[in-house]
Amino acid sequence: MKRKIILFGAILVILLAGASLFYFLYLGHPGRQTLAGVNHERITVEEFNKELEKLEEPLREMNREEPQNLLEGMIVQRLLLQEAKKEGISAPAKTYKDTAEGKNGPTVEETRIMELMKKKFSSKPEVTQEEVQAFYSVFKGQIGEKPLKEVAPMIEQMIRESKQRQAIEEFVKELRTSAKVEIDQGRLQKITVKPPESNTSDDFKKALTDGKPVLVDFGANSCIPCRQMRPVLKEVEKEYTGKAKILVIDVYQYQNLAREYKIQVLPTLVFFDSKGKEVFRHFGIMEKEKIVGKFKEIGMES
Repeated sequence: MKRKIILFGAILVILLAGASLFYFLYLGHPGRQTLAGVNHERITVEEFNKELEKLEEPLREMNREEPQNLLEGMIVQRLLLQEAKKEGISAPAKTYKDTAEGKNGPTVEETRIMELMKKKFSSKPEVTQEEVQAFYSVFKGQIGEKPLKEVAPMIEQMIRESKQRQAIEEFVKELRTSAKVEIDQGRLQKITVKPPESNTSDDFKKALTDGKPVLVDFGANSCIPCRQMRPVLKEVEKEYTGKAKILVIDVYQYQNLAREYKIQVLPTLVFFDSKGKEVFRHFGIMEKEKIVGKFKEIGMES
């Protein structure tokens, strides 16, 4: 009897050890941890990271800083896929031609969602003459004062597309509201990356009195062209250390500076000479060679 008890105890220990090992090596793996639950289906950290990798920079880094946006998109996609399954919608099979030509195209899940949207929104929204007339009355000046008869088909199409977008948004909103969605905010916070820091107004004032040419990039972390400029500015700053200064000012953090310098377009690159006087400004992305050329033009030492 004792032997049986000992044997049973040994088996139990082995089973518990195996279960613990399975948990720590598989379920406990950071990538397999649940980030969100959508009607009892999991979205894991690993799945989130795979979606991140599909994005090009700077969008990838921006979504690391604001992961909630990408996660919400994944939640909506999961809800649409669940709805497609309820409707019994399956993706059309790939043809031999598709395989032979090596077409990537949409995934099976994406195709099912597209088929769902076709089914739900196959009929075109109606547009009345009164709606066309009202639109024309409001935007007549912006469409070049052209006669209504000439632009009516275009206006009708614009209104129809707007109505369809609105219907889709309402459909998605209803799915999201009625669904059971649980987001692990603590885990979401753990995978969130700190965004780049802005230079301060004190940095700005000091730079203008340092006796060197200055370039100030008035932008924002949420602006894609601004983020595309950052690597270029870092290269110039590294190559010309001690000869010129480059600052990045977040217009949402330092709205007083944005108002003072009348910033209306992001990014706006403002060049100052060695005396702190504004001498040039450029709207949008600027190539590295042109930045260096402008610095030299306003007195940067070679």
